[in-house]
Amino acid sequence: MAVVHCLGTGLVGAWVVKRLAAAGHEVHAYDLHPHSVLGVEGVTAHPCDLFDDMTPFEHNVPVDMVVNMLPGSIGHAATTILAESSFRIVDLSFSAHTPDRDDEKARDYGATILWDVGIAPGLSNMLLSIADRRIGPLQKAEVWVGGNPTGPFGKWSYMAPFSPIDVIAEYTRPARVIRDGEEVVLPALSLRHIVDTGEHGDMEAFLTDGLRSVLKSIPAVEMSEFTVRWPGHIQKYIDMRDAGEINENQLILEWEYDHKVPEFTWMKVRAEGRNGEILEWEVEDHGGDDGHSMARTTGMVTACCVEAWLSNPEMLPPGVHAPEVLSDVVISDIVDMMRSERIRIDGPDIL
Repeated sequence: MAVVHCLGTGLVGAWVVKRLAAAGHEVHAYDLHPHSVLGVEGVTAHPCDLFDDMTPFEHNVPVDMVVNMLPGSIGHAATTILAESSFRIVDLSFSAHTPDRDDEKARDYGATILWDVGIAPGLSNMLLSIADRRIGPLQKAEVWVGGNPTGPFGKWSYMAPFSPIDVIAEYTRPARVIRDGEEVVLPALSLRHIVDTGEHGDMEAFLTDGLRSVLKSIPAVEMSEFTVRWPGHIQKYIDMRDAGEINENQLILEWEYDHKVPEFTWMKVRAEGRNGEILEWEVEDHGGDDGHSMARTTGMVTACCVEAWLSNPEMLPPGVHAPEVLSDVVISDIVDMMRSERIRIDGPDIL
């Protein structure tokens, strides 16, 4: 089996570490406080400050794969440094700066980076790519996604299933979308509307900057991504923001994830071809004994990408690659694996 080095052991990172170790890989996990993976069979935990040293795993050879699951700007900094290596890197970090800017550098050094490998971005990109190959060019493409408690509770009706810093970034970063075939920028949190989430009923959706690579890789007349929350949540945030009362440290505390609160992750990907044909997928998970729903849905995509790449070392050439470049076979395998783990995915078959 492989030797995999994982940077970050937060809510999602710890799930991926445990998943890869359970599959029989030798896993090295690096975090300032890797307590969530201490004592896990097959995992060697390395307490370290990744702000000071982004590549401590270079002292723990061999390195078959590196998985970057660090939040925000530190995650981006790690990938930028890793682009100057010869490693294969699966990158789950999420920041305003995307690693595609390091493509030429990565090719020069021999690094290969597969980025944005979560549920959205990630699986959403893959499904849009399937739609583009099948019914493209697309007239309209839309993604709705959110991880939320199963009912509106507390003053925020929300808890952060991944880094709260990344959630705050979603709420503040202007949203890049496609209108009339061109990339334009709209205010984050705009275009608010009610969306039917099935058994959970009506929730509120608003524009966020989650399209990223598909803005350039998938032609469409119109393309948008929306984050989904319980009604009232985002209005509260907007009111506090406009009043100058946003305190990020306080939000981190108030949005702290509570494992005792039932929760779910829901996503819909809808693509319409220019002939009117529509392909639509719906993804839903309520968590399980192995973790909460966002860790399972996001981490499953990440872990499946690692496994696919390990089984086919020539899957990608050196450079920086977005998830939509993966083949139909790899995408189908990811969807099948998620379904086998009781994650509901309704929609057209991939193959």
